Amino acid sequence: MCKLDISFITINYNGLNDTIELIQSLKNHCKGFSFEIIVVDNGSRSNENTELSRLFPDITIIRSDINLGFSGGNNLGINKANGRYLFLINNDTFLIDDSLSELVKFMDINDNAAAASPKIKFKTPENTIQFAGYTSLSKFSIRNKLIGYFEQDYGQYTVPYETPYTHGAAMILRRSVIKEVGLMPEIFFLYYEELDWCTKMKNKGFSLWFVPAATVIHKESRSTGQGSYLRTFYIVRNRLLYSWRNRCGIERMLSMIYLIMIAIPKGIIQSFLNRRPDLIRSHINGAFAFFRLKDKLN
Repeated sequence: MCKLDISFITINYNGLNDTIELIQSLKNHCKGFSFEIIVVDNGSRSNENTELSRLFPDITIIRSDINLGFSGGNNLGINKANGRYLFLINNDTFLIDDSLSELVKFMDINDNAAAASPKIKFKTPENTIQFAGYTSLSKFSIRNKLIGYFEQDYGQYTVPYETPYTHGAAMILRRSVIKEVGLMPEIFFLYYEELDWCTKMKNKGFSLWFVPAATVIHKESRSTGQGSYLRTFYIVRNRLLYSWRNRCGIERMLSMIYLIMIAIPKGIIQSFLNRRPDLIRSHINGAFAFFRLKDKLN
């Protein structure tokens, strides 16, 4: 039987200062429930785990000598966790109040909820929403939208509601659901893994929720960078991979045609016009990487 309410799991990858700020905010603002903090040092260049151990001797630190990706790193933490609930949280986030207790209360009341995400705001500009739920993925483009994205928060999202997917930057997960759906799919490595995971949960009959009573502040993606080769490569590859794994029949065929014949060429042209030869390569390499991966799955 789990003795703790929440196991916080975060990944550190060359982001020591961010991770320290997150841990301090968890310690300062998590009131009303018991918890543990698990940091997975995911192949950082320097021994940042040593410094974290010195600063926070009461937390659990797991060191991986190689970068296992977002899913692989989180799975290391999940396997060590002792809480009734698992809270996956990016290291470039922090708390500003004690509202996460509302997530625990919500999950305790709603037995069919597999997972939930809080309201997520950008650090800058202040009081600006990043996440208030997701729209569904398009059947063909495998794209969706963030509800509330870049809106000023004036209290327009106050009631919990179901969302097709939770947000990988901050999501609470019922531990027992892991037995039903398994660990986070490591085949994705980075991007789309939580969407694939959430799709499994929905297919098993569970519900997913946005709970605005709780708030997390997000500094946004620093480890890969916006418009970087790495980010573009994995988004191109994994959008194709998600479609292959989760679409069937005519929907899969039309989605593949759209992504290969329209979306990827469009991205290549935009990269050319923006004088980004690195992103041209990332689109092409991402597509070929998918086909190599697909052959192994067949």
